[in-house]
Amino acid sequence: MARPKLHDEALRVRLLEQAVRTLSEDGPQGLRLRKLAADAGTSTTAVYSLFGGKPGLLEALFDEAFARFGRRLAEVEYTGEPRADMLALAHAYRASALHEPHFYQVMFGQVGGVVDPGPESRARALDTFRPLVEVVGRAIEAGLMRAENPETIATALWACVHGLVSLELRALLPMDGGDPADLYTRALTAVSAGFAP
Repeated sequence: MARPKLHDEALRVRLLEQAVRTLSEDGPQGLRLRKLAADAGTSTTAVYSLFGGKPGLLEALFDEAFARFGRRLAEVEYTGEPRADMLALAHAYRASALHEPHFYQVMFGQVGGVVDPGPESRARALDTFRPLVEVVGRAIEAGLMRAENPETIATALWACVHGLVSLELRALLPMDGGDPADLYTRALTAVSAGFAP
C-alpha cells in the first residue's frame, strides 16, 4: 500500500492562505518561512518541498490569486447581451475582491510589489482579462460600441471598476448610505456610453 503524500494540495493551499494573511497583516518583512510553516502546522521542509523557497512561494501566491479571480469570472453566466455581460463581469470582479481582499492585494495592491512573477505567471494573469475583451468585441460587432481596439475599451472599463474596488476596500468610497453595487453599475454604464458609435 502506498504511503500517503504528506505535502499534498491541501497543505499547499493552507500555506498559501496563511502566507497571504501574513503579508496583508505584517507586510513583506513579516513573511518568514519558519514562522509561516509553524502557523500552518507544518515544517519548513514542506515549504521548500512545495515551493522551492520564498521566491517560489511568492510566485505561487500570485498564480493562486489570479486563478481564484479567473474562476470567479468564469462563473459569470452570459446573457448574449454585451452590455449586461460587461456589468456581470464588473460585479464578479468586485465580488472576488470583497470576498478575498488579501488575494486581491497580491494581484494589484502593495503586497503584490514583493512578487516578481515569471513570464508564464504573467501570461496566466493576463488571461483573466480576456473575458472582458471578448465581451467588448461582441459589443463592437453588434454596433453597440465604436470600432476601436477592444483591448483599449476593455482597459478603460477595467480601470473604472478597479478604481472603485480599490476605494471600497479601503472604505474610502464616498457613499452616503447609497448602494455601492448600484454605483458600479452606473459608473460602468457611463464609461461604456463614452465608447458608443
